[in-house]
Amino acid sequence: MTDPVPNVCLFHAAGPLHPVEVAASPPGSVSEMKLTKHEHACVVLEKDGAKIVIDPGSFSPGAADIIAGADAILLTHEHMDHVNEAAINEALAARPELRVYAPAALAGTFAGHEGQFTAVAAGDDWTLGSFAVTVHGSEHAVIHPDIPQIANVGYLIDGSIYHPGDAYFVPPVPVSVLLLPTSGPWMKIGEAADYVRAVRPQQIVQIHEMLLSDIGLYLASNLLGEQGLTGLPLTVVPAGESLTL
Repeated sequence: MTDPVPNVCLFHAAGPLHPVEVAASPPGSVSEMKLTKHEHACVVLEKDGAKIVIDPGSFSPGAADIIAGADAILLTHEHMDHVNEAAINEALAARPELRVYAPAALAGTFAGHEGQFTAVAAGDDWTLGSFAVTVHGSEHAVIHPDIPQIANVGYLIDGSIYHPGDAYFVPPVPVSVLLLPTSGPWMKIGEAADYVRAVRPQQIVQIHEMLLSDIGLYLASNLLGEQGLTGLPLTVVPAGESLTL
């Protein structure tokens, strides 16, 4: 098989929140940011000594290590491939300063650590050290009419990097780097391409890809890449590796 064309992709959004003090740099500053991709939808963002983990799910066997040292965990929705309940609860018990931000539907999952959980919804914004976080969108994409929709939010970090969770919600603001889900029971490649065209990011980075075989990954890379339907290279970051943004 020939090497897949490199490519990149993104998605989603979310009441009153409490800032977490971590670093002294101004919120939303343009300091260099490190993005580390982990299995499926999980990414870690680091800047100026602050560390945010988004969607550490059950597909990451090393979720406890991924969460270690994080200042906050952002969860887009309640599905297990985005929420490693055991690892997150253990981390909350061990570190009272750790905070979780997620849709209200997840409050019961972390009921034993009520003071460490904040429910979020579209329109919310807060700061974490020098990170600025805004929330967008409200519903998970439709899987089937017989399956009830659940809450899903997307997170825009520093007005630049957008993680949509499981939805094709288009934020009403510019997005520079879109984290693009490329597999799932709720999406198809044509919709992913139209989503990129609607968001119009400068870069797309692949996430939510673990349901794809090697052939599926190759096809997604080509169809959603620069020579395919989006006109942008799809950046593919292997689990555990990083980008500097």
